[in-house]
Amino acid sequence: MTEERKEWLSRAPQDALSKKLGIIAWVLTAAVLGLVGLMRTVRIPLPEGVSFTFLPPVHAVLNSLVAVALIIALVAVKQGKIALHRKAIFAAMGLSVAFLLCYVAYHFTTVETRYGGTGAMRGVYFFFLITHIVLAGVSLPFILFTFIAGWTNRFAAHRRLAKWVFPIWLYVAVTGPICYLMLKPYY
Repeated sequence: MTEERKEWLSRAPQDALSKKLGIIAWVLTAAVLGLVGLMRTVRIPLPEGVSFTFLPPVHAVLNSLVAVALIIALVAVKQGKIALHRKAIFAAMGLSVAFLLCYVAYHFTTVETRYGGTGAMRGVYFFFLITHIVLAGVSLPFILFTFIAGWTNRFAAHRRLAKWVFPIWLYVAVTGPICYLMLKPYY
């Protein structure tokens, strides 16, 4: 065990702060899921000449960068480099927030693009899309709880959650760009 890891693990848990942040995590989750639910029914008109049609490749890049940050975080923690792990997780969280803001802005202002492929590729696309959407929604509060557990020095809970949250978050971060690339010909 590295000295850096020993130092981090010796920190006292902040249970009261964790509970307060947990409430905020549930409120944020409800707000995000509510916004995502409204995106299919609400359209916000943009001023003449303003378009957010440039955003889908930005979404793919942001998701790809989240995946890279997550892999860096995993490698860092396995090597006992806790400071690097934290930086990578903060990067993944920040990139995820940027993605979410861009995604919501795009879908509230732009008509939905439908997949036009046929045959087996259509099934592959919808498999990736549906699993991406469901896992993104279901994992959101758990990503927040895992982050909170680490932030508040509740390391046993952080490790327990991260073991199953990490692969799901990584899957979501990878399948987002895959869906974009499959949908790209129809934009």
